[in-house]
Amino acid sequence: MLKENQILFPEKQIGHLPGIAVGHQFYSRAEMVALGFHSHWLNGIDFVGESKGKEKFRGYKLPFALIIVVSGQYEDDVDNAEEIVYTGQGGNDLLGNKQQIADQVMKRGNLALKNNMDQGIPVRVVRGHDCVNSYTSKVYTYDGLYKVNNYWAEKGVAGFTVFKYRLKRLPGQDSLRSKQVNFVRARGSKVHAELPGLVCKDICYGQENICIPATNVIDKPPVAPEGLKYINSIIVEKDVNIPPNASGCRCKGNCTNPLTCSCAQLNGGDFPYVSKDGGRLIEAKAVVFECGPNCGCGPGCVNRTSQRGMKHRLEVFRTDYKGWGVRSWDFIPSGAPVCEYIGVLRKTDEVDSLLGNEYIFEIDCWHTMHGIGSREKRMCDVTIPNGDAESGFSKLSESEPEFCIDAASHGNVTRYINHSCEPNLFVQCVLSSHHDVRLARIVLFAADNIPPLQELSYDYGYELDSVVGLDGKIKQLDCHCGAVGCRKRLY
Repeated sequence: MLKENQILFPEKQIGHLPGIAVGHQFYSRAEMVALGFHSHWLNGIDFVGESKGKEKFRGYKLPFALIIVVSGQYEDDVDNAEEIVYTGQGGNDLLGNKQQIADQVMKRGNLALKNNMDQGIPVRVVRGHDCVNSYTSKVYTYDGLYKVNNYWAEKGVAGFTVFKYRLKRLPGQDSLRSKQVNFVRARGSKVHAELPGLVCKDICYGQENICIPATNVIDKPPVAPEGLKYINSIIVEKDVNIPPNASGCRCKGNCTNPLTCSCAQLNGGDFPYVSKDGGRLIEAKAVVFECGPNCGCGPGCVNRTSQRGMKHRLEVFRTDYKGWGVRSWDFIPSGAPVCEYIGVLRKTDEVDSLLGNEYIFEIDCWHTMHGIGSREKRMCDVTIPNGDAESGFSKLSESEPEFCIDAASHGNVTRYINHSCEPNLFVQCVLSSHHDVRLARIVLFAADNIPPLQELSYDYGYELDSVVGLDGKIKQLDCHCGAVGCRKRLY
């Protein structure tokens, strides 16, 4: 692309580049080079030099920096998100241990950052960190513009002279999307600062595959989430009858042939998942039929993807305006299962009078299959087995879902995930044991690649003016999701 002059932004530019918003992610340095966002494959500092910038940047003191990559390349770096102490370039060991082996010199990128400070020119900052789901094992997130406020020279950890630059993030930008970079010290151990605002080390008390901490830097004094008994499986009310397990497929080991697997045939003749990254849903469907207890395959079968529990490190955190929210410390690839909505399975008509209960999730799989109400109709190339769930469906038609999951007092981390008009998760009905869509599992999947520390959200699916109070008047609730296309009202 360089030889063919096909770089999107071939001319160096100060500040934001059109179409590359704060939070944009790159999965290699090559992607940044191809766009002209950062023109160096290896260097952390991209700058305008004296040889190529004289005409376009007449009147500026050259060189000056355009962008830096913060990725723990130097053992002396310090990253506190809004403020960075960045180590200049040069003098470090290129063998990969990040140790300094020579003094740095005030020229090229180092001189450029000094000139940024003198002239008040902002610098684009990209943070890089490890990502097992990236084809380069790295991901780079654009975190906006920073101002160089100060610089100095000092003896570094290894005893050699290094230049330090203190950068402060400019106000008025979108919130940070990337996690702070863990920098490797001389001994090779990672620096783990105490989690700010930690109010609970594990809200699930060991019931999940991972610990889920809760943090609160909003309230003074900080308080922990309360009012919920954590459970990791559905509680079924006594008056709800769960159908018997389906007969299942006769595959052995793992299901691999969709032509002979009866579960694949229920999904339209193919498996709904691919095995990449531990299992990813190919596309949102009306309902997904997974292998169940009576199937001949084992737990490693790709068609059991949503049954393996949570694998991404989640955190419950206090938001400014929306109560509690949930974010992931890990990159979540598109189509990956994130969590299941857990609570008490009960009949919907039993909770109609609980108007203050905002944690009711109606199991509206049938409505999604047929595009009833506000539900967008999805691909319906699935087969509902005769006798499993057809009885009584004719009376459903336009009626309300018969069953719901109530997470008001008993539930899991999914209870804390907020609504968004432009969500990064989507709701998927899944059948893993029986085939009654009225009692499907509710699983949230990633709708797109989700960078670390981005708040998780899904569309609650309310129709406007659909909530009526005991007085017969329509209730309204403002939406604070902050999305560009926000509808301004939740219901």
